[in-house]
Amino acid sequence: MTSTAAPTTEATAADGVAASDQAADRADRAEAPEPAAGDPHARRFGLPVATCLVMGNIIGGGIFLLPASVAPFGTISLVAFAVLTLGAVALALVFGRLAQRHPQTGGPYVYARAAFGDFAGFLAAWSYWITTWVSNAALAVAAVGYLGVLFPAIGAHKWSMCLAALTVQWLPALANLAGTRYVGAVQLVATVLKFAPLLLVAVGGLLFFDPANLGPFRATDQSAIGAVSASAAILLFSYLGVESAAVSAGEVRDPARNVGRATILGTVGAATVYLLGTLAVFGLVAHDTLVSSQAPFTDAVNAMFGGTWGGTVVACAAVISMVGALNGWTLLSAQTPYAAAKDGLFPKVFETKKRGVPVVGVAVTVVLASGLTVYNYTAGSEGVFEILVLVTTFTATVPYLLSTAAQLYFLLSGRSERVHRGRLIRDGALAGLAFAFSMWLVAGSGYAAVYQGVLFLFAGVAVYAVMAARRRRAAA
Repeated sequence: MTSTAAPTTEATAADGVAASDQAADRADRAEAPEPAAGDPHARRFGLPVATCLVMGNIIGGGIFLLPASVAPFGTISLVAFAVLTLGAVALALVFGRLAQRHPQTGGPYVYARAAFGDFAGFLAAWSYWITTWVSNAALAVAAVGYLGVLFPAIGAHKWSMCLAALTVQWLPALANLAGTRYVGAVQLVATVLKFAPLLLVAVGGLLFFDPANLGPFRATDQSAIGAVSASAAILLFSYLGVESAAVSAGEVRDPARNVGRATILGTVGAATVYLLGTLAVFGLVAHDTLVSSQAPFTDAVNAMFGGTWGGTVVACAAVISMVGALNGWTLLSAQTPYAAAKDGLFPKVFETKKRGVPVVGVAVTVVLASGLTVYNYTAGSEGVFEILVLVTTFTATVPYLLSTAAQLYFLLSGRSERVHRGRLIRDGALAGLAFAFSMWLVAGSGYAAVYQGVLFLFAGVAVYAVMAARRRRAAA
């Protein structure tokens, strides 16, 4: 029964807070304005391009080595794939739910800040930014190895390799600087071109499948759980990138609807290619050969059609795959600093946006990645570069943990306007599973990576202190 008593001052204040929260939620859900009609270079992404962004960023160049990497554990590694896929899909579903209420550029940064305040938001933005530009350098260096197969002269000298790596970085950066219209076009074309040969092996390879090549189910002396965990440690980072559509939500048409769909479709699509591709290679290449293979997809193509031209096909697919991943990751590397700069948590210059792209963020990121690339080729110390790359496996999971924790907070804090009441139990289970998956990612990165990654995070605390002081002075 509804009371007819006059509201108390406390109730009125509570109503005012609730109204304020609801207004804030409406602002959270408000979509970014469409690009100016007179700008032909800026264009919002539709569902197909957003899905390609997710798939392209999840699948970089690692897929071309994954079957050989997990072959020593036997076909039980396929079980690890299935377990990881469940965790990745749960994480994708959580991002989809969060994007429905916060359809803005920044993704994990936006969610962490909304739940836990500026400092948590900054940590999400800082760690994600580190991940993107260091990973871009690593992708470019890895791409040079495949370019050397197509153009042997590239591998003749370290400076020719360095120049090739810089070219691989700057071409996607220039596409980004040209505008979101070109980013989407490059991503769509790259995804189609790289998936053609992958699907050829993943689907066509099943026609040549020979069960005798599979080898033992458990090829080590480990227990079943131990073998799954060991192979999972190698595969854990294959799903980094599920947040791609959420980070670029401001550039997606109808983000409250399309970000979640793109995240799910992209993650499931990537998982399907991973699983079928690995299964096909297992059935095409004898286990003893696969364990020591340096190019498992090349061996698989050669087994399907004979000859030795498989190396060229796989090298082309790998280069296209990495360029497509660099194209997507370059955009993401600028989106999170852009969102943080709008809130005063990153330098204001990162807020500069032209043709739908945060151009300063793109430029700064590609310069940092280029510097790290040059250092890799001049210092001659692979250990330092490898440590930096390993650190990104930890820093990438920090935004995941904060995002899933934010969803748990929204579900458990009684803020019913943020979640559908009927989905409370299901969303809670998904958030819990996604949080556990994120923790597994952290554990899989290893002690050294966690130690180094925490140092990187603490370095960001000084940056936050400077930015917070500037905001306080500006407010005064």
